[in-house]
Amino acid sequence: MQKNKVFGLIGRNIDYSFSKEYFSKKFMNEKINCHYSNFDIDDISVLDSIFNKYNISGLNVTIPYKVEIMGILDKIDEEAASIGAVNTIKIIGDKKIGYNTDHIGFERSISSLIVDKKPKNALILGSGGASKAIKYVLKKLNINHSTVSRESGKSDYTYEDIDETLIKKNKIIINCSPVGTFPEIKNCPKIPYEYLSKEHILYDLVYNPIKTLFLKKGDQIGCKTKNGLEMLEIQANESWKIWNI
Repeated sequence: MQKNKVFGLIGRNIDYSFSKEYFSKKFMNEKINCHYSNFDIDDISVLDSIFNKYNISGLNVTIPYKVEIMGILDKIDEEAASIGAVNTIKIIGDKKIGYNTDHIGFERSISSLIVDKKPKNALILGSGGASKAIKYVLKKLNINHSTVSRESGKSDYTYEDIDETLIKKNKIIINCSPVGTFPEIKNCPKIPYEYLSKEHILYDLVYNPIKTLFLKKGDQIGCKTKNGLEMLEIQANESWKIWNI
């Protein structure tokens, strides 16, 4: 690999980012002469100035730009186009090509929780770019799914709609929203946790803290729970593969 290649993460308020620490350690441990930076931006329009300033070879994309970024790419991988969100960009010359590795991370990560009994129905909390990859995987696994968001018209349900019937019907609940992320660790999605059972699986894409309040509430009832750290590690490795093809 050529020297001084720059990789990085595009997002907003990403000081907590997993990616920078992960790749910086990888580059150091494997003696790879590359650099990984956080590009914390308030508007997607400033990306051109970043590309002009740095020798960027690849980027990860996180909240809130996974969908918006698609509009400025030269090409989008077929799978990413089907998902409707991009979390990985490869730069070849002056061409920016979009991919999605979130779906690979989630599918591999969730598999251990559903190996014995696959739920028929799932609730997805959040309607942003991350939720699109989750929906893609659930459809692939033949798990019916409904989305929940704070505003009506953006999803199948709002949080006010979630009642005992919906909780008992949907044995897997996946938090794709940033609610509960450090430092707001006392927050959790507003669902009626009292209707959960030991048959439920709670999966949180949030990984900081390791145990969100959402997962802690599931643990108290005896649900299977998992955070998004393994998913992130898998998608990061898949991004690295794409950058090095």
